[in-house]
Amino acid sequence: MSAFPNPHASIIVWFRQDLRLADNPALTHAVRSGRPVVPLYILDDQGEAPWAPGAASRWWLHHSLSSLGAALEGMGCPLVLRRGRSDVVLRDLVRELGAGAVAWNRCYEPQAIARDCALKADLKAEGIEVHSFNAALLAEPWTVKTGGGGPYKVFTPFWRAVKEGLNPGEPLPPPAALAALPTPPDGDRLADWGLLPTKPDWAGGLRAAWTPGEAGAARRLADFLDSAVGQYAEGRDYPAQPWTSRLSPHLHHGEISPRQIWAAAMAKGDSAPEGKGVDKGVAGFLRELGWREFCHHLLYHFPFLPERPLNPKFEAFAWQDDTRLLQAWQRGRTGYPIVDAGMRELWATGWMHNRVRMIVGSFLVKHLLLPWTAGQAWFWDTLVDADLANNAGGWQWIAGCGADAAPYFRVFNPVLQGEKFDAAGAYVRRWVPELAGLPDSVLHQPWTADAMTLRAAGVRLGHDYPHPVVDHKAARQRALDTFAAIKDDNT
Repeated sequence: MSAFPNPHASIIVWFRQDLRLADNPALTHAVRSGRPVVPLYILDDQGEAPWAPGAASRWWLHHSLSSLGAALEGMGCPLVLRRGRSDVVLRDLVRELGAGAVAWNRCYEPQAIARDCALKADLKAEGIEVHSFNAALLAEPWTVKTGGGGPYKVFTPFWRAVKEGLNPGEPLPPPAALAALPTPPDGDRLADWGLLPTKPDWAGGLRAAWTPGEAGAARRLADFLDSAVGQYAEGRDYPAQPWTSRLSPHLHHGEISPRQIWAAAMAKGDSAPEGKGVDKGVAGFLRELGWREFCHHLLYHFPFLPERPLNPKFEAFAWQDDTRLLQAWQRGRTGYPIVDAGMRELWATGWMHNRVRMIVGSFLVKHLLLPWTAGQAWFWDTLVDADLANNAGGWQWIAGCGADAAPYFRVFNPVLQGEKFDAAGAYVRRWVPELAGLPDSVLHQPWTADAMTLRAAGVRLGHDYPHPVVDHKAARQRALDTFAAIKDDNT
């Protein structure tokens, strides 16, 4: 290949976690370059091991790519699909087309950073222009530093620093038109990638719960801001209520950008007549967007986060290895209704309410004394919003071994959590229907119900619904005793 490519040669836009047309800086740059645009997506489900997409993420990816592909096809610029090691596939396509430039939006996982840096250097050495952009974060990890110049490990000052320096600007509009090559390069058929489950097809609940794609993301944001954000500050902890945004899978796959969310939420806060309720809701909602930023900040500065505890004392923690207990937790058969409801919601829909994520996480690592990495792995495979930074950051927070973590001695009581945040039992009754006939007074602790109450509700403990796999009081004390073995005077 010539070291001086034709300035009118094509530009490849490598889509990754930015599966949208609007507010897509790489795509906007490509359009403005005046070159023919070649949209590309590479399925690298081997090269990213051990963090290749889980089963639920693959289901979402199929539908998101289908949506993006249809949008690009409608503009006369089809999405090219290819499978393999992404660095190899991209280099091969550059040479095949004689492309003069490549544009992408940055990813922040450790493996992706290493790959992209090497790839950028190699392509530039061949005379290929390479342009990369921020499309996934409000503030890139290296731009936010403590007074001492290091990374933040506590969320509140991190988020204060981000907001003080934040000027996200207006989101970019989608392109009005795309210049395409006269003959697009060959690519794979999406259906041939096998991203969807078949035998068995377990995705019925996912199809009922979600509309992947850029349009689905925009509708979900609009619906949330119109109907729920005013209740968000007080209502976000109640899993039976529709007061959370459920935007996380759309954000992870890049069907909507944090800048779009920020702009829409701020406009709602400024214009809504409800005043304080909406203002508080918007602030609380954007704070959760800040937690996402914080997790990416942590993963960038501490790339071992998915494998090792941030607090090195937990390297010596005496985690248990009990397949029976892990499977009971995974299947929603622990005997604690709020825990089991959350795990069944996860399996059916690929998602779980945030309050319940904390409850089931605490139960795994503290009641069952199973390692947080086991929970992280299960969530990675079953969540449609499985995100390396959020997943690792959240599990380390729950386990008490991460940044700004919940203290290990804070052990959620699953009965009290259920009674507080699902007092009327609507959430448990939906996801654990075998207990639906129990009165509220015993719904969250069915083992305390007398024989007459159980019989009237049609519940046979140990048959229809399991006895608790552990006793709360004993499990809590065991967790505290195990933690005491690694605790020092500074804990």
